Amino acid sequence: MAKYSNDQWMQLLSGEPDSDALLELRELLVRGLRYTLSTRVDSNLDALVEDFSQEALLKILDKIDTFRGESQFTTWAQKIAVRVALTELRRKRWKDRSLEEITTSRDGESQMETMLMSDSGPTPEDRTTQQGMMNMVQRFIQEELTDRQRQAILKVMVSGTPMDVAAEQLGTNRNALYKLIHDARVRLKKRVIKEGLSPQDILDAF
Repeated sequence: MAKYSNDQWMQLLSGEPDSDALLELRELLVRGLRYTLSTRVDSNLDALVEDFSQEALLKILDKIDTFRGESQFTTWAQKIAVRVALTELRRKRWKDRSLEEITTSRDGESQMETMLMSDSGPTPEDRTTQQGMMNMVQRFIQEELTDRQRQAILKVMVSGTPMDVAAEQLGTNRNALYKLIHDARVRLKKRVIKEGLSPQDILDAF
């Protein structure tokens, strides 16, 4: 059973997250996801659970101000974690499908020609918009973040370095790295809003 009330969770995780609360929440997410995914994942369960918990924790911290107290905070957090895990599993399942399976219809006819003929890629205008957004985000990273925050964001969010590896490379621990990334994301979000945009505007460009 979680040792914090809803109000305590909100207080401890809002703003500058408390290290002990982060550790407690991560352990709860890991336990819940391990149970939920035990019948869905055949291999590498522990590694996947750690990755999904990491991503879910960052989403929970970003969405903390949307919690309305209509359920237990831990129940709300677990629902976010499960959504993250199922989304990532679907993405991995699609990514791992064979080229033949993807490009061949049920009756065996090749769909490759149809795929190549269709113009589903970004238009030149879209590519220009995307490049502009990328340049803007890179500028915000340079202007708004400390050196440590910038290193953490680039390693984990851009390069996809696992949290444990990134923490070791930066000479810190997992919980401190969570806080570093969370603070960096808050700073970037504030800058995006200050520029008259919303985080969704940037996502929509991609």
